[in-house]
Amino acid sequence: MLALRRIIVGPLALIALARSVASVDTVIVPGAPWTDTSGNLIQAHGAGILTVGSTYYWFGEDKSANSALFKAVSCYSSNDLLTWSRQNNALTPISGTSISSSNIVERPKVIFNKNNNQYVMWFHSDTSNYGAAMVGVATASSPCGPYTYKGSWKPLGADSRDESIFQDTAQTAYLLYASDNNQNFKITQLDSNYYNVTSTVSELSGATLEAPGIIKRNGVYYLFASHTSGFVPPYSEYYSVHISSSLHGPWTSQADIAPESSRTFYSQNAYDLPLGSNGIYMGDRWRPDLLGSSRYIWLPISWASGSPQLVQADVWSINLSAGTYSVASGTTYEAESGTLSGSAKVASGSGFSGGKVVGYLGHGGSVQIKNVQGNGNGQWVAVYYANGDSTYRNVTVSVNGGSSVLLDQPDTGNGQVTLSVPIKLNLNNGANTITFGAGQSNYAGDLDKIIVYQQG
Repeated sequence: MLALRRIIVGPLALIALARSVASVDTVIVPGAPWTDTSGNLIQAHGAGILTVGSTYYWFGEDKSANSALFKAVSCYSSNDLLTWSRQNNALTPISGTSISSSNIVERPKVIFNKNNNQYVMWFHSDTSNYGAAMVGVATASSPCGPYTYKGSWKPLGADSRDESIFQDTAQTAYLLYASDNNQNFKITQLDSNYYNVTSTVSELSGATLEAPGIIKRNGVYYLFASHTSGFVPPYSEYYSVHISSSLHGPWTSQADIAPESSRTFYSQNAYDLPLGSNGIYMGDRWRPDLLGSSRYIWLPISWASGSPQLVQADVWSINLSAGTYSVASGTTYEAESGTLSGSAKVASGSGFSGGKVVGYLGHGGSVQIKNVQGNGNGQWVAVYYANGDSTYRNVTVSVNGGSSVLLDQPDTGNGQVTLSVPIKLNLNNGANTITFGAGQSNYAGDLDKIIVYQQG
């Protein structure tokens, strides 16, 4: 499992931002705090999605205790994939078993078995040091359960760590999992009850894949999986797609689903959901030092080029009835066109918008971007920056001379590679001035541009 760090620091800033998102957002903003209908941060990491009629159920790991140890498998419901209501916990710890509060339960996936009229949950079951490498199974008579734990074991006697479940149109179901100390990737068929595995139908030897998911499109199976990398994203090839006309293979490798330098926009796959002729990539941006504040990176998957590609989108929306998505358009303001103060300097580079970036922000340097047009409401602003360090930086952001908010900037893997992080700002109707880097003693990431969206 890939683990990352922070987006926005400061508990007051997190709470204020989360509440504003809960009250008005009708769009998906990758990397922003996402709250449920009660205004609480959604705790459903390593997601699995179940569709029952017109209702979607989102299962995931509750990391609110900021620990990798098992607290609960949460269950949320929604009719639009945007507004989520927390239901009862689907699965909770049982002392003296492999799913106690001292154990690991990750990546829960639920499918419905028409033969026995049961909802069946599969998950990665492990010890705290990840030495057991098992799957776990639980069952229920309703989507959110609660689920009855059936047991944990090694499928066909082999390791299973990161896993997922795929249910084909004929109601046959398959376990997708990283096996043999993460060296080999396996697809194994489930029995008719979905309680156990029967036989391995395909194996990608030496593939070193994890975080899997499958979308079936026009009779072709697309296997999405990241290369194993521990707790940091690699700086070269990160994500791969394998295709086949049969789950039995053979599998052919395709191009990555995102530019290699983006490291899948600093995220790891959790689930892949079909959306008409498109799809939705549902990933996590892990924060290992405060797991409960890990963010969700949901992005459209498009086949417009002939192979699946993630669509970079700061703000986007879904039309479920049409099976389509729409990426919002915003207004771009280049940082180098702002007013620089102190040690701030303009630098050049081919990886930047307009070929230029503002560096040496913080530690006495700042930049003001003026005449930013607002609509008088809270608006999403995407901040594009570069941070070539191996650790996070952060930057202060203030509007019209008001109090500042500290925005975290994950490392971008290279000083010439940019990443965007979202922040919601209350802009006046008409012209505004946004200041970056003022009043902080440390250096911020180099600021490339901001994109201001009407939505918020």
